[in-house]
Amino acid sequence: MLLAVDVGNTQTVFGVFEGEELRGRWRISTEASRTPDELAAVCAALLELRGLRLEEVRAFVISSVVPVLTRSYCHLAEDYLNARFLSVGPEIETGMPNRYDDPSAVGADRIVNAVAARTLYGAPVIIVDSGTATTVCAVGRDGEYLGGAIFPGLHVALDALISRAARLPAVDIEERPPKAIATNTPDSIRSGFVYGYAGAVDALVRRFREELGSGAASVATGGVAPAIVPHCREIDHCEPDLTLKGLRILYELNS
Repeated sequence: MLLAVDVGNTQTVFGVFEGEELRGRWRISTEASRTPDELAAVCAALLELRGLRLEEVRAFVISSVVPVLTRSYCHLAEDYLNARFLSVGPEIETGMPNRYDDPSAVGADRIVNAVAARTLYGAPVIIVDSGTATTVCAVGRDGEYLGGAIFPGLHVALDALISRAARLPAVDIEERPPKAIATNTPDSIRSGFVYGYAGAVDALVRRFREELGSGAASVATGGVAPAIVPHCREIDHCEPDLTLKGLRILYELNS
């Protein structure tokens, strides 16, 4: 089995593959202070939920924006599993030319998503990843990574607003606002953030298509995507497991 791990600033997503089949998928909070022993206990407990055992893992691939956790997962793979460990970085083979001014400055998750989107939907393709930050990335007609845009994630922006406005309440952003012209404060916040972010995503996708030319598919992923995508008009596909699938593709490419 292959264990794929996407370590984000706020959340970490695990997936376990047998061949191309995703046997299980889990999401936990990212805690930079976790030791390899703690990570082993977490992984073992999650796998057990699907009737699987940690000892069955023979390969490990990770995309991480938290370097200290990358080292902890490396120790987990080597000390507990005796498994081959692959960390996505500038030195690995992606099969995708990188046209960013400084290719090493591109987040690993953005490259993983681009590889997965090109494999699943062809090129050109636009990828929207909604997490701690919202990133919009473009793969060109020749299958090369071009770059993209970054703006604050929905929950980061919401937390900033609530912390600076004493009279505004915390709200559950997953609850759909009944209409754009809301008649109470919680729904007004939901309207602004849900419809506002959907509009921002649509506007960027349209601009990307103008630069890429017509025919570019668009795919959304990330923890916030289910709350936003239903209100977008420019998103063609929603793929919650895009990053995990990209990790599997890159592992196979480099194995």
